[in-house]
Amino acid sequence: EVPYIGSRISLISKSEIRYEGTLYTINTQESTVALQHVRSFGTEGRRADGPQIQPSQEVYEYIIFRGADIKDLNVMSGSAPDAAAQPPAPAPAPAPAAP
Repeated sequence: EVPYIGSRISLISKSEIRYEGTLYTINTQESTVALQHVRSFGTEGRRADGPQIQPSQEVYEYIIFRGADIKDLNVMSGSAPDAAAQPPAPAPAPAPAAP
């Protein structure tokens, strides 16, 4: 299993646009990174020349980024814990005996 799958990721593209989403997959053969439930936060003042890109309220189901298009990538938070790793729920208290 690939580490960080399911983690919240902040990615900045070579065009200085920041995206946040959940890491869905990494394809090492094609050098791509796929994020799920992705929002674009625009350039946020990073672009030195040319127009700034505004943030978008739209949430994209998936975006696949080529490795060559990625300037920076940060893991913001870990993946959701596995259900199998959760401790078992406490057993319910026994019902009182009928008289």
